[in-house]
Amino acid sequence: MRNSCLRAALLSLSFLVASSAAEAQDPPAVSPPLEAGASAQEPQNPKKPPTPEHTGIHALFRNLGDDYRHLGTKDNLIVAAAGGAIAAAVHPADETLNAHLRSHYTAVNRAYAPAKYFGDTPEQVGLSLGTYAFGRLFDKPKVSHLGMDLLRAQILTESMVEPLKFATRRERPDHSNAQSFPSGHAAITFAGATVIERHLGWKKSAIAYLIATYVATSRLHDNRHFASDVVFGAAVGTIAGRTVTQHGASMWAFAPAPVPGGYGLFVTRAP
Repeated sequence: MRNSCLRAALLSLSFLVASSAAEAQDPPAVSPPLEAGASAQEPQNPKKPPTPEHTGIHALFRNLGDDYRHLGTKDNLIVAAAGGAIAAAVHPADETLNAHLRSHYTAVNRAYAPAKYFGDTPEQVGLSLGTYAFGRLFDKPKVSHLGMDLLRAQILTESMVEPLKFATRRERPDHSNAQSFPSGHAAITFAGATVIERHLGWKKSAIAYLIATYVATSRLHDNRHFASDVVFGAAVGTIAGRTVTQHGASMWAFAPAPVPGGYGLFVTRAP
């Protein structure tokens, strides 16, 4: 039951950003403008953030300033509220869930061992810098744009996670320090997954969301975070990823529905 609660919580947050699955399949009556250099035979996806004219260092930091100004959008507040509500729902299981998930099986421990590196900020930043540098060196604006958005999302994530950690001062379950809430590993990996989803679509980003969920659950297995820490961390990362890639207004619809063993929240978005 506790495993089901955690899986449902993380999947609910992933579903909040899976907007492509809810989009209409019919083509638009009027084709959107083509990006510079795009062929007439290659239709543009209006959901994807358009490739900017410049993706240099100055553009990165100029856009980062705009990101901070747009943090308080309605969509972001909805994601924050949903993340807070789900974190509150799993909070009663915080004290017992970690003990339930910890394993003495060598295979399980080995499977989770790499997760702390996948979700570590230096590794995530290194991968993003590599993507950005590859795009700049080989004149691939779409690749450098992806790398730029990943870097902005990571900067935005860290600037939200660290103040929250020092403000809440929640002790970690292993009693190592008082920086448990929210989980930075969950936040940074969900931020990256959200950026990839916005650039490449839900199908191509599925592996990124699986990795993010793997990293988030590993923090419980390693006894470094509580379930509510990783759930709200995932929400923070989702907000950062959406903020750096959000273009234009969108509408969200929420509908509760009964599911086996309780209730679920179904979310749809119209671009």
